[in-house]
Amino acid sequence: MKAFIVRSLLILVSLVLLIQIWIFSSLVWWRTHSVDTTMMMRLDYWSQPSKPIQHTWRDYDQISDYLKKAVVAAEDAKFLQHHGFDWEGMQSALERNKDKGKVVAGGSTISQQLAKNLFLFNKRSFVRKGEEAIAVWMMERMWSKQRILEVYLNSVEFGEHIYGVEAATQHYFGQSSKSLSREQAAFLAAILPNPKYYETHQDDRKLNYRKRMIQKYMRYSDIP
Repeated sequence: MKAFIVRSLLILVSLVLLIQIWIFSSLVWWRTHSVDTTMMMRLDYWSQPSKPIQHTWRDYDQISDYLKKAVVAAEDAKFLQHHGFDWEGMQSALERNKDKGKVVAGGSTISQQLAKNLFLFNKRSFVRKGEEAIAVWMMERMWSKQRILEVYLNSVEFGEHIYGVEAATQHYFGQSSKSLSREQAAFLAAILPNPKYYETHQDDRKLNYRKRMIQKYMRYSDIP
């Protein structure tokens, strides 16, 4: 029995180390290469392989600054100030969730969301959060803030099998992500909390309220 426990622990430790090596190697490669697929894209495709993933990479300077400002305003106002984790934001989210008795707010930064999208499953667990924290720690030390935002904008989900800003702007507006208007950018940022729902419920009151708030605050967003 003791030998079995030791063997199981060794296998578990080896698996964890292999995952860290995979994450580290991927981050090294993606410092200079475009990200063509992510774990979230793979899961989406495996769940519905008959429907292709819509995704086209765009470099940072090919993406509208309006969208960069809108996403930072909506998802992570302290993006340039923190090192991957917004502790005050997490505490505020915990207090709001406690008051409501359910999850109504999240404290995840853009870096945390990106780590989850690139490497992890969507299921909540302490193991997943631990892996996410390690991936974020490595990412923040290996990539610039501009690279983190660039990859995030190119990999985040905007609807059913729609990933990245170029695929999103083509789908919703029939144009390039470089030419997004301020209002269009606010709309795309507003749908991020639940893109598959808002794709087909664009008149939702919460969505329109969120879009107005983003338009109000995006002027104050600091971007790389």
